[in-house]
Amino acid sequence: MPIKIPDALPAAEVLQRENIFTIESSQAEIQDIRALRILILNLMPKKIETEIHLLRMLSNTPLQVQIELLRIDDRPSKNTPEDHMLSFYKTFEAIEANKYDGMIITGAPLGQIPFEEVNFWPRLTQILDWTETHVTSTLFLCWAVQAAMFHLYGIDKLLLPSKLSGVYPHQVVRPQSPIARGFDEYFEAPHSRFAEVPAEAIEAHPDLAVIAQSSAAGAYLIAERTGKHLFVTGHSEYEPDSLKNEYLRDLAAGLEPSLPENYFEDNDATKPVKVTWKSHGALLFANWLNYYVYQISPFDVDAIGRDRQSTPIELV
Repeated sequence: MPIKIPDALPAAEVLQRENIFTIESSQAEIQDIRALRILILNLMPKKIETEIHLLRMLSNTPLQVQIELLRIDDRPSKNTPEDHMLSFYKTFEAIEANKYDGMIITGAPLGQIPFEEVNFWPRLTQILDWTETHVTSTLFLCWAVQAAMFHLYGIDKLLLPSKLSGVYPHQVVRPQSPIARGFDEYFEAPHSRFAEVPAEAIEAHPDLAVIAQSSAAGAYLIAERTGKHLFVTGHSEYEPDSLKNEYLRDLAAGLEPSLPENYFEDNDATKPVKVTWKSHGALLFANWLNYYVYQISPFDVDAIGRDRQSTPIELV
């Protein structure tokens, strides 16, 4: 089945070259099927690049997925043309009355800044509260994990001594969880962040459970018991050169970054990148769409957000 995207979205051309089946909204409207409605709040600076990363991940299931893009506010983006933002991104006021089967909130390069000093923090907390009654399942990535843990669960982030950057081994600790279905017991995933949410604080909360973790990178995959919230502290959606580009950017800015760990062959930046996480990333997003969105979300969109019925599967 295709992934349904806005007409003329630049990502469509990239995906079609990769033989990923996409369909524009105008074509999908004549099909007699209810697509899953997925809202993406894109907080990353390079929005077009992030759109492509996420759409690749969301295209790997037989489910038809309808994508809408949300901007946090109307401030101009420094790294994305404003005509792109105006053409493809909606304001919160424009979608506030809608309901969605799933939502993705991306990371942002804000890990070293206190939450209350983030200029869009009031709007973000408004959106987080809104998801409770308007979204079946929300997937939080990287910095969004830290923000949601703080606002929704009262668990604060912990600043790391230095930036965590690289590809790290992880272990599934709750293999019975649907989100981990099909995972190898050990797998690798990229991380790029300055802070973490302590695993002990997560496990101490009665509604949360760590599904997979890393001795080097900490808690990686966390689920809320009903599946309403799913947290991924790393970047399984990253492309092979994403960490490399961040490293070169920071070098050019004179920040003296450390070389991403376990990433380049022989840990040599002049050699190719070792790509060891793509199959895991595809399975992670497919499991979220299937078990936490498709199998839980009601067919009647208006029923989204009502008290959830008990489910036949355990979601942690």
